Amino acid sequence: MTTAAIRQNTGLVNTVGLSDEQIMIRESVLDILRNTLPLDSIRDLDEKRQFPEEAYQALAASGFLGIPFEEKYGGAAGTFKDLTVLMEALGYHYTGIGQGVMTTLIYAGGHVSKFGSDELKRRIIPQIIEGKVKLALAMSEPGTGSDVAGLTTRAVRRDDGYVLSGTKVWITCGHLADYIVVIAKTDPTASRHQGLSTFLVDARAPGVTVNPLSMLGRRTTHANEVILDNVFVPETNLIGEENKTWKNMMKCLAVERLALASISAGHCFRITEYAQDYAKNRIQFDRPISDFQVNQHKLVDMRIMAETARQSVYRVAELLDAGHDAIEETSIAKIVCTENNFKCADIGLQILGGAGYSMEYDMQMFFRDSRVGPIGGGTNEIQRNVIAKRMGL
Repeated sequence: MTTAAIRQNTGLVNTVGLSDEQIMIRESVLDILRNTLPLDSIRDLDEKRQFPEEAYQALAASGFLGIPFEEKYGGAAGTFKDLTVLMEALGYHYTGIGQGVMTTLIYAGGHVSKFGSDELKRRIIPQIIEGKVKLALAMSEPGTGSDVAGLTTRAVRRDDGYVLSGTKVWITCGHLADYIVVIAKTDPTASRHQGLSTFLVDARAPGVTVNPLSMLGRRTTHANEVILDNVFVPETNLIGEENKTWKNMMKCLAVERLALASISAGHCFRITEYAQDYAKNRIQFDRPISDFQVNQHKLVDMRIMAETARQSVYRVAELLDAGHDAIEETSIAKIVCTENNFKCADIGLQILGGAGYSMEYDMQMFFRDSRVGPIGGGTNEIQRNVIAKRMGL
């Protein structure tokens, strides 16, 4: 397939800098999603709060869930740029499938793949890649959202394992998870940022309760409350060293923020296309509203924001692939992409006018789904704090 054909089919117009393999990742993923998750079915899933399981399993069957994992566990050992291509394509088609994949592979699966024992990796990662198990990450608590170091969930040693007690909240995809990666305090006497440990908890273990929450957007991959009431976790499910989780969490953040930003970048393009198609077909004063310069400028601004978002994530991917920490750049990309995503949705809703405010059109869903970006995965205020600190402020 020619580059021109790919551009016409996907709407992701810029393939410069991508390898032939990466272009095929993008096109193959979009082909799978078009067949298993048609655009006209997504709003129905959103209203029913139903996860796009068929699409998820199709991605697994085609090997795309293996991109970030090592070959010895059945993965593809993909680059950060490969991962960016995947997440951008998912976000372009539907942010819900992007968030579902990201939560298992990156949010939670990243802790297993980076810090789990070899036995734990061999037990869990192949099942992730095959789509047999899904994971969720449980950090936030009712009293500690951005303040992860202040969490109160406890893990007490007992015989050959630990007993966990506490409440987690805003846990994305917790209702779908077979396992939940839980951050807990193992040393209550330790100072802030110390004494934290990570555990892989069987979501069906006695004492685990998952309560779905009704969220504004991203309804198919909604948040949940997770209650842990004296839940026993075997020592073999400890991820990394006891009391050493803080530094491990910091090492996971770059990839998490890259994935979040990539989904938002892809979504910017979807929203822009949707608004542009509407404007070309909406007749007012005997002309398509796309003929009016005021709307042309709105659409151009949306395209600029989409392309700016894309450039930021591919820059981060290149830096990570070159071995850089890219701490500032990942925070910048997360801010730029998620805020541009919401701005695109806001402008797009204005272009559609009453139709944009109607539940009969997808723009309202785009608007709702985009709003979580500046909040989740470390608020954009926290990202600005990170950058300020790096600037010596």
